[in-house]
Amino acid sequence: MRIQLMTDGGADIPERLYENLDIKVVPLYLHFSDGEYKSDVTLDLAGYHQKVKELKELPRSAAPSPNDFYDAYKEVDPSIPIIMLSLSKELSSTYDNAIIGKTMLLEEEPERKIEVINTKTASCGISLLLHEASVKLDEDYPFEELVKHLRGRVDQTTTLFVLKTLENLVLGGRLDKVKGKIAKTLNIKILMRASDEGAIEVSEKVRGDKKSIRRFVEQIGDYTKNAEEKIISMTHCNDAERAKQVLSDIRSKYSFKDSYLTDTGPLISTYGGEGALVIAFFKDNIK
Repeated sequence: MRIQLMTDGGADIPERLYENLDIKVVPLYLHFSDGEYKSDVTLDLAGYHQKVKELKELPRSAAPSPNDFYDAYKEVDPSIPIIMLSLSKELSSTYDNAIIGKTMLLEEEPERKIEVINTKTASCGISLLLHEASVKLDEDYPFEELVKHLRGRVDQTTTLFVLKTLENLVLGGRLDKVKGKIAKTLNIKILMRASDEGAIEVSEKVRGDKKSIRRFVEQIGDYTKNAEEKIISMTHCNDAERAKQVLSDIRSKYSFKDSYLTDTGPLISTYGGEGALVIAFFKDNIK
């Protein structure tokens, strides 16, 4: 039995994974002063960065609507079960809208099988779970078993962030300008993580870029001592060389068997700013 994997615009999917899987992505909305755009539909990533630069503003993002999810589900053959891996419920109304869209379609077509999973993560954390789904699909996991397995993996997912600049937090109104100026003067960098509930919380404040990256890499060892059978997924905001170097440092220190690397999409780029890095991997208590 085939299974349709779906996600939303909060996921950043590396090309290698995207090519190997038939993934349907429901895009998010971006509101700039010159209009509304659909991420990767009417505005690609390069266009997003160009608009931020030209307009000197950050967009407001909006979740896909229940109707967007309804339409996306309806496009799938009714005989094919759907697993929707949603952006963390703590970060967006995306999950709730995905549930409403599911309910709308099931009222018309109650024989369908649709499961919506709150991933409690974003960006490369969702691509890590998509990779896990692909592995289990290759092992012929049935629908119900795959859903149960992925829900367990959600609780095993560790997502860590490091910011190179606080400019986007100030520009987006999430950090007071005075505090932002002080932090810049003191060269303070912020390390963050996804909480158990899927919210983003500050884990450390470190002075200096090199020290922040060193701590970013060291933190991995707090969550896993046995990386040999795991993969690590990384995204970066418009700074591929920085990301490649950090990923190389990670893989020289920890023996992950494989890795993914891609750009952060508009959602994470808006929050993180230039040079931001995100990593995701499974904690040690994986079974």
